[in-house]
Parts: sequence; C-alpha cells; structure tokens
Amino acid sequence: MRIPGIKGFDQQSFEKYLKNTGWLMAARVGSLAIKFIINTFALSSYLGTKQFGILNYPTALMAFFLAIGALGLDGFVTRELLNDPEKKDTLLGTSFWMRLIAGFAIIPLVYVAYMIANHLKPLDTPFYYVFIVAFTAVIQAVNIIDSFFQANVQAKKIMYINVSGNIISAIVKLILILLKLPLIWFVYSLVFDAALIAAGYIISYLNSGNRIAKWKFESSTASYLLKHSWPLAFSAILVSLYMKIDQVMIPIYLKTSELGIYSTVANLSESWYFIPVAIVTSVFPAIMHAKRTDTDRYKKRLQNMYDLMVVISMSIAIFMTFASKFIYHIAYARHPEFWSGAPVLAVHIWAGVFVFLGSASGQYLIAEGYTKMSMLRTGVGAIVNIVLNIFLLPRYGILGAAYATLAAYGIATFFIVFIPKTREQGLLMLKSLFLISLVQKIIKR
Repeated sequence: MRIPGIKGFDQQSFEKYLKNTGWLMAARVGSLAIKFIINTFALSSYLGTKQFGILNYPTALMAFFLAIGALGLDGFVTRELLNDPEKKDTLLGTSFWMRLIAGFAIIPLVYVAYMIANHLKPLDTPFYYVFIVAFTAVIQAVNIIDSFFQANVQAKKIMYINVSGNIISAIVKLILILLKLPLIWFVYSLVFDAALIAAGYIISYLNSGNRIAKWKFESSTASYLLKHSWPLAFSAILVSLYMKIDQVMIPIYLKTSELGIYSTVANLSESWYFIPVAIVTSVFPAIMHAKRTDTDRYKKRLQNMYDLMVVISMSIAIFMTFASKFIYHIAYARHPEFWSGAPVLAVHIWAGVFVFLGSASGQYLIAEGYTKMSMLRTGVGAIVNIVLNIFLLPRYGILGAAYATLAAYGIATFFIVFIPKTREQGLLMLKSLFLISLVQKIIKR
C-alpha cells in the first residue's frame, strides 16, 4: 500500500520513516478505539455523571504525581542505552529502583494535595480511592523496560503489550459493567490496568532472552541519571499540569457530576492527539537531515509540516464542531444528563489546532537545542490555564474550562513569537494558521 505523500518531503524517505514508527501508530490507534468504546461511552453511561466524575478525579490528580514518579528517566535512559548498551543491566536496574522509591515517596505528597483540595471544597471522591490509584506510580516503575525496547527499535513489542493490555482491560471493564458492580471495582480496575501493562513488559523482556535478576543498582549511576534527567522530569510535570489542571479544579468550583461530563469531552477531544505525534516522529529525521544540508529546504519542510498540521487539525475541529450534538445525542440517547457536553466539545476540540502546531514546533525547538524554551512555554500555558479556570469556572461552568484550555494552548504554542530567536518560527506557524502559506501554494500552482 502506498502511503500518501507530503509536499516538501521525499516520498521514499517519508515512507521509510513512517514505517519505522508504524507499530507505535498501530498501538495508539488500538488504544484510541478502546478509549472511545469503553472509557468514553460504555463506562460513563453505566456510572452516570457523578460517579464517572468521582472515578476520573484520582486519575487527573495522579497525572502530576506520575510525572514526578517517573523522574524523567524514560527518554534519557533510552539515549544512554543507545550510547552504551553494555551497561543495560546497571541502567535498567538503577532506574527501576529509583522509580520504585519515588513511587512510594509521592504517596504522602498525594495525601497533602488531596487535603488541600478537600479543604477548599469537600470532595465527593474519598481519599482511599485516590490512595488506591496512587499505587500505579509504584507499579509503573517496571515500565522502564519500555526504554530498552525503544533503544533496540523493537516498537512491535511495545505495540503488542499496549494493544493486548487495552483489550484485556476493556473486557474486564465490560464484565464489571455486565455484573453491575459498584464504583470501587472500577477504581481497582485502574490499578489493574497498570499492573497488566507492567506484566506485559516483564513477560516480553524475559521472552527476549533477558533476565531481570541481573539488574543491579549503582549509586554513581543513580546520581548521573538524576543530574541529567531532572529537566525532563520538570518538563513532564509542567505538561501534566498544563493538560490536566482543569479536571482537578472542576470539583473545587463545580459539582463532581460536571467533571463526569467534562471527562467525556476531554476523552473525545484529546483522542486525536496521537496524530501529530505520529507525523512529527516520522518526518523529524528528514527535517534534521535538511537542517544539516540545506537551510532553505529546512525552512520549507517546517512550513510544509505546519501547513499539514493545520489542515488536519482544522478538518477534525470543523467536523467535530458540527457533529458534537449528534455524537452526544446518539451515544447518550438514554442519558440526556450528558448532552450538555456537546457545546463544550465544540469549543474544546479547537484546542487541538494548537496541540498539532505545538507538537510540530516542539521538534523545531529540539532541532535547534532550545529545550528550555519548550519548558518555558509549557509553564506559561499551565499558569494561564490555572488563572483562567479560576475566573471562568465559577461564571461559565465547564464551558469556561474549555475556553481556558483553548486560550492556554494557543498562548503556549505561540509564546515563541515573543522571543527574538524563535520569532521567525512563530510567524511561519501564523502563516499556516491563517492559511496564508496554503493559499500561496495554491496560487503558484
């Protein structure tokens, strides 16, 4: 099957790069289908708005602490394994113990965060629900094995683990729904999901002829990893804050049932975000090659990538804006209490335009070595999101949260316009956003 070409990229090279990440894309698409059918529709319909909100609160709150518990090790360990594969057992063993200790250490922090939120407004979600879900940080220490598979270009194994885990998870949730079990079972299922993926990594690692018993902890390696990975950890925390803070704040200002409705909106809107990641991962090697060999071609490829991101994201946003009412009225025909999510989705989906552009410009920042700039704009987005939610949630409800997300994502993405050394890229993105570049290409034809 021939893969459609992208203007500005060599067809053969693009196909090669895309096929290298094809298994990862397949895993994401599989996860997307599972999330749509089970987590977004079946589970929310069964639990109702309030209980679905209660279930989603621990997940939203834990997003920040899972980022802390990961210590930014995943990507950095992958790089170290590529540079020094002989140190595999030391790198994996040390990283595992670091993440395991961090997983246990964040549980008291989770308690403090919960108590602060509960002091602002009594929460419907009991702490022991959050406490149960907090153990996913401990379980996910095993996921450092993912770095080994990434370093050895074994994306196929990652695909098998994720898709198999999601299918089993979906079957378990369907069984729980059919048995009409109470909410606590679904809370435990969140931990079960993490354990399932961890077990998949262990089995796949052992089947590859490796032995976990050979892993060893080395204090000097731990110091080295922590010294170099903390910026990645801090960046991951900012990203989780940037992406999930609205769902943490909603129960403080509104009813928990509103979080249940908003969670369906976020699931439907954010489920498209795998597309820009897949595309930029595929074309990034070609962009880096152009940067080294031809500056003009490098700029053209970036402009073409921004154009592509705008065309895809705007197409999705326009379709979902008009389809949102039909989606909610059909999917929740027997649960009209969810219908108020339709206008919220019609707003929230447009944040995807900035997510697509942000993913593309993020590759530019990496190519130019502006990693601190990437962290800075994420931090700005997180602050804007928090401030706007404080003002908009009490007045406009979850629609205000959607507007806050839209504004925060837009400001974060185009923050580079205000920095002299990255302003040119910001202007290229603006040309794509307002379709100027695309119109110019059509006229030239």
